[in-house]
Order: sequence, then structure tokens, then C-alpha cells
Amino acid sequence: MSITASDKKNTGSFALGILFALSLSHCTNDMLQSVIMAVYPLVKSELALSFAQVGLITMVYQISASVFQPVMGMVMDRHQKPWSLPMGMGFTFTGLMLLAFVHQFWLVLVSVALVGIGSSIFHPEAARLTALASGGKRGLAQSLFQVGGNLGGSFGPLLAALVIAPYGRQNVGLIALLALVGMCIMLPVCRWYRARLKEWDERRRQRGEGLRHEMPYSTPKTVFIIGVIIVLIFSKYIYMASLNSYYTFYLIHKFGVSVQDSQFYLFIFLFATAAGTLLGGPIGDRIGRKYVIWGSILGTAPFSLLMPHVGLVPTVILSFLIGFILSSAFPAILVYAQELLPYKIGLISGIFYGFAFGIAGIASAVLGNFADEYGIEYVYQVVAFTPLLGLVACLLPNLKEK
Repeated sequence: MSITASDKKNTGSFALGILFALSLSHCTNDMLQSVIMAVYPLVKSELALSFAQVGLITMVYQISASVFQPVMGMVMDRHQKPWSLPMGMGFTFTGLMLLAFVHQFWLVLVSVALVGIGSSIFHPEAARLTALASGGKRGLAQSLFQVGGNLGGSFGPLLAALVIAPYGRQNVGLIALLALVGMCIMLPVCRWYRARLKEWDERRRQRGEGLRHEMPYSTPKTVFIIGVIIVLIFSKYIYMASLNSYYTFYLIHKFGVSVQDSQFYLFIFLFATAAGTLLGGPIGDRIGRKYVIWGSILGTAPFSLLMPHVGLVPTVILSFLIGFILSSAFPAILVYAQELLPYKIGLISGIFYGFAFGIAGIASAVLGNFADEYGIEYVYQVVAFTPLLGLVACLLPNLKEK
């Protein structure tokens, strides 16, 4: 069962309560997901892993979180299930409980794969519900949803610094209990969604309407535009992978900070990504998403090029600015892509969330090998040039005018 264009007009006004619950559940989900990266220094030390093995952990997690997302999005486009969100959180809970107590490298890979599957179930369906609850303010709704995820991602390292680093990896099990809180948050959303599905099904039976395949551009042009967007995501997430996976190691190696202090600096960067995300969507609603995408990726280049050549305090400041500017791109990118294929919201959300995770995972593995071979500092000298790929945003048409 899919939702038609006229059904979406009848979804009601801006559903702030539902969007708040979705954002809060996104916060919980991504906070639990980010614990994986936050405990990298402990796992690396306890199991005597190389940077390449750390990169492999990230790759397994990101691939499991990316490959399943388009599949889940495509399935949910045809068969919406109100209780899919708590099911995804259950996979995350299981994976984190396993991560807390295993001492073999292959079991670490299994645990992060389960956490990744939980993410692949959550994101496409939650993105669909965000669009349906937006009341037409798609950019603002997506930013509210996305900022919850970014805040959760920033709180993960903070929890690791306060709860895990001083007391040991076993405390990941305590943090995993937050998944049960996340399931409780999702219950009102599931009930709202179930009620809406019944209403839409009744309307379609009364009107006898099918799905309306409305696209703003022809199929060949749509494919070309999506290709341009993929290049932009490629540039964004290679650089983000270098910071998410190796920023703590960079600070420890170059400036001699402690593991606990490096977690606080990582929190500063991730908090900046949450703040920037909140602006990208509503600005795109007002001026057009093309200009937000262009400015946020290309505008990061001066700061990324400067960061490898400065001291600790300027590095922290520049990482904050990079996170703030670069993170504003994704809400605009995702809504832009959804507007290209408005009848495949789940599929397109799964593709772009999945592609983002997949690129980040592959980049983490490649950068890990690169760090082993040439040193962690040289990694940041090379990836500093990736935001320059933001120049290709000039090829995007302005959907606001269309």
C-alpha cells in the first residue's frame, strides 16, 4: 500500500508532536550508533588492533547499515508497517549488548553488523514519516528530524567519555538500555502512523485512486541529477568519515591529549554538526535547496585546507566550523532527492542514507590503511581537498523554481 499525492494533502497540518517524537527517537538511535566509534580507542587497545582493523570494523558497520536501507525503503513503499521502528531498535540493542562483552575480533564485527541493521530499518521509514508529518514544510521537518540524529551522534562520545572510558567497555551494556527508552518514545508514533494508514486506505477504497507517478523532470534527466547528488555525498562523507573515525587518534597523536579529552573534542565537532543541520532544511525551503547544497560543501574547503597546519585550539575551532557548515547539506540533499521522486520516499531515503553510510564505511577502511602506511596526520592533508568537489553543485537545477 502506497500513499498518493492527494492522500498527502489530507495528512493535516505540521504535526509538531509527531516530529518531536521522531527527532527524539532519531537522537536515541544515533546516540547508540555513535557509541561504536566512541569506543574505538578502548577496543583497539584491548584487542591490540591495527588502524586497518579499526577501519574494517567501521566498514562492516557502515555496509550493514547501507546495503539494507534501500531494500527496506523499497519494501516499505509497498507494505508500510507501523511497528518497524521498534523492531530496528531491537537489533541495535542486541548488537550493543554483544559489543560490551565480546573479546574476539570477529564477534566485534558481528555486533557492529547488528547495530548497522538496526539503523537500516530505522532511517528509511522514519524519513517517510517525517515527510508525512511535515504539513508541506519538508525542509524544516527534515532538519528537525536530522538534528535529533546529529545531537544523538554528539552525545555518544560524551557518554563514552563519562561512562565507558573511566570504567571499561562493559558499560556499553548500560548505555544499550537506552534502546528500551527509544522503543517507548516510538510507541505514540506507531499508533499515529497506524491510524493514518487506516484513513488513507479508506479514502482510496472510496475514490478508487491508484498511485500517481508525478516527476518534475524526465527519467534521463532525473538519473543525471541523482548522479550529481551522489558525487556531492561522496565528497561530504569522505571528509566526515575522516573526522568521525580518526579525529580522536589525530588529536592524541599530534597534540598528545588524553583519550578522555579527545572524546570531549569529538563531542564539540559532533555538536556543531547538529547545530548546522538545523539550518539547512528551513533555509532550503526559503531560498532553494541547490544553493544550500552548494554553499555548505564548497564553503567547507577553506577551513579543511587550513586545519592540518594549525595548533590544538585552532584545530578544535576549525573542526567546529567544518561540522557546522558541512552538516547543513544533508537535509537539503535528502529533501531535494525526495522531490525528484515524490512517489518513492522510502526508496530514495534508503538509497541516500545507505549511500552515505556505505561511502563513510569504505572511506574509513581506506583511510585506516592509509594511516597505517603514511601516518594519521597525512590523512587530513589529503582529505582536505574533497570539499572542492562541491563545485559540481552548479549542475543541479533549481527545484524551487520548477
